[in-house]
Amino acid sequence: MRIGILTGGGDVPGLNPCIKAVVYRAMDQGAEVIGIRRGWGGLLNYDFNANDNSNFIIHLNKGNTRVVDRTGGTFLHTSRTNPSKVRKADIPNHLYSDEFNNLQDDDKVDFTPHVLKVIAHNKIDVIISIGGDDTQSYALRLHQEGVPVVSIPKTMDNDVFGTDYCIGFSTAVTRSVDFITNLRTVAGSHERIAVVELFGRNSGETSLVSAYLAGVDRALISEVPFDLDKLAKYLMDDKKRNPSNYAIMTISEGAHPIGGSVIESGPEDAYGHRKIGGIGEYLEAQITKKMGVHTVYQKVAYLMRSGEPDALDRMVAISYASLATDLVLRKEYGKLVALKGGRYTTVPIETLTQGVKRVDVDELYDSEHYRPKVSHVFGKPMFLY
Repeated sequence: MRIGILTGGGDVPGLNPCIKAVVYRAMDQGAEVIGIRRGWGGLLNYDFNANDNSNFIIHLNKGNTRVVDRTGGTFLHTSRTNPSKVRKADIPNHLYSDEFNNLQDDDKVDFTPHVLKVIAHNKIDVIISIGGDDTQSYALRLHQEGVPVVSIPKTMDNDVFGTDYCIGFSTAVTRSVDFITNLRTVAGSHERIAVVELFGRNSGETSLVSAYLAGVDRALISEVPFDLDKLAKYLMDDKKRNPSNYAIMTISEGAHPIGGSVIESGPEDAYGHRKIGGIGEYLEAQITKKMGVHTVYQKVAYLMRSGEPDALDRMVAISYASLATDLVLRKEYGKLVALKGGRYTTVPIETLTQGVKRVDVDELYDSEHYRPKVSHVFGKPMFLY
């Protein structure tokens, strides 16, 4: 059996341990593993007429994966490529033909037939895709085309529907808590209100859990629009009550004021998303203007997903790899490996499209006071959901 493995979308800590674990477990059972580089881009850019396609397809073994788990990111590299929706400007030279000359810049071409040929040409029997909703949406497309697929969820936002946990989330929270804790020395020394912006497009779990663990004064999440005047008053009261005369808050990049919208910039990517971020900077300016106080704005951003994974993300990454490889060896395809209620399990890959994973606001968030609210923990899994 020949297994193809890839990582797509944003990098997170834990990808390399996951890849290594797949390779070791598969090889011990007599299977072969092919690394697909740069996500789905590796299959899109594969050129049948080229003498060397090692930029896109490489053979993996215990030797060339032995030490990859010691670093963060993904040594296979990644991209946000969607072979079913390729813009004119992004069509690889070897796939371009005169028929595309009349395309508009925003028109998109489906190169899935080429991808299917590449999979067959390389004798890949099954693909293990490691990624978030977008990456897995194309895995689902291949599944519907008859390609055997097993998916592993990863995203530091923890927002893949169908699983309680995605690779990268714990490390992102750990990084965020560390930065928030360290930022207190600056906020306290200068007696300021500190605004910490964290990743979280549709789900505010990173802001919520980081705020809960770091003990911040207020937390804004993507799911609940906020009242700027009310928030500013809360922060001023928090500042006055603090013996060091400062306050600190977190905010998801996907948060927005009541009646406002998420701050986006730049063109849409291959999955229809524009870059978001900057709500923290906007909020800081508004607080300064309204309250006449000095502030600190810190956008943690990519630092949240930099560096090596923490112990929990290593545990989940390796366990997901083991579960996914076992499914492949048993030829149980079309599955997403998952954690539900603290236990490893699987769900049909179609589950990805059946909902949007969001914070359970009623259970975990005080929408009136913009704070985490954990009424009880008895019977809850480790991360409370």
